Amino acid sequence: MEVTVQKLSPVLVELDVRVGADQVKIELNKAYSTLAKTAKVRGFRPGKAPKKILVHYFGSRVAADVAQRLVDNTFAQAVSDQNVQPVAQPAIEPSQIIENQPFSYKARVEVLPQIGEVAFDGFEVARPKVEVTDEHLATELAQLRRENSTLEPLAEERPSKAGDIVTVDYTVEVDGNVVVDAGANDLQTELGKGDLLPAIDTGLTGKKLGEIALVEVDLPETHPHPALKGRRATFKFTVKDLKERVLPELDDEFAKDLGDYATLDVLKKELSSEVEKRLKEESDNAVAESLVRTLVEKNPIEVPPSLVQQQMRVAESEVVELQRRSGRPGTIPPELRQRIQAESEMKVRAGLLMAEIAKKEGIKIGDPEIEEGLAELSKQSGKNVAKLRAEYGDPKKREMLIGMILENKVLDIIESKAKIS
Repeated sequence: MEVTVQKLSPVLVELDVRVGADQVKIELNKAYSTLAKTAKVRGFRPGKAPKKILVHYFGSRVAADVAQRLVDNTFAQAVSDQNVQPVAQPAIEPSQIIENQPFSYKARVEVLPQIGEVAFDGFEVARPKVEVTDEHLATELAQLRRENSTLEPLAEERPSKAGDIVTVDYTVEVDGNVVVDAGANDLQTELGKGDLLPAIDTGLTGKKLGEIALVEVDLPETHPHPALKGRRATFKFTVKDLKERVLPELDDEFAKDLGDYATLDVLKKELSSEVEKRLKEESDNAVAESLVRTLVEKNPIEVPPSLVQQQMRVAESEVVELQRRSGRPGTIPPELRQRIQAESEMKVRAGLLMAEIAKKEGIKIGDPEIEEGLAELSKQSGKNVAKLRAEYGDPKKREMLIGMILENKVLDIIESKAKIS
């Protein structure tokens, strides 16, 4: 076997592999010998058809099988001999199989780029200030009051307004015809919260119990109901129930009801501590993100497209899953896909650069570091360490955990050398 390598780009090489005529002849003979035992050819008993007849009837199929077998048998050795490390399946262009002649094929292979010196000293980034304000506390207290509120019938009849909980039955019409399965009964929603289309939210606001609201809406092409895609529809709502949200008083009794808080001031102090912790985490994350973006900007390298595609698939599946959980159609608009692609390219570049820094800095991840990582995950998730240890016993998950630990250690080094204001 003879192999030559041509570098087409920093992340793409082409191997020209040539297999000798003797090996081709051996594989062809083996293929026809195996075929002869099972081939059914009119006029010949099984196993008795001469090779010339087999070539006539099955030659093209045998040639294709032999070509594939020769590629399978030689590719791994070829990349090993040439010290090429593929990151994706190769694109193979085989020549024709001709008896008593050599066989050759070209294999285009994506590889990791060769990275020289990585610049990661003295990055200048800004750390967001960690400061708990009155607005932060007001937001936290408002959320707690909402979580502990009650829904009560209106004390006296009035039109609905933002914040009210309305229950409706509705039908949907297109061109004057009711669309089957497009309506619903007993739909409950909070006005002004943004759960409904703006036109529908507006149409239901200002209605009294028992009243009907007619709302015309232009629906998008992405609407999940086939009869409503891109159509102008009329929604007919009947208001069946109307309640208002009653918030608890913000006093010491409210604090006591929430737990071990003697007074409202004690509750505020605890909330302030929680907000400060959250703001610090957000500040740390912002610094890490800035350092990673700066690392990528300072060290432009090409990345294998297949790795970017893998990262995109992960990101897109997460987006679709979030949409599904929120009841929205699992589609990704072009502008979001472009953003995902840009972020995926950045993540792959950052990962390659950080791996190179780790190698040059001699960072290794062993069992002690993995145990530290599991302990940190336990703090963040609230899961038992033993349970996490079993979960990350899976080879793929363990590899992901090692990658996370490695990147955190590299980030610590970059941050220690950075100028953070």
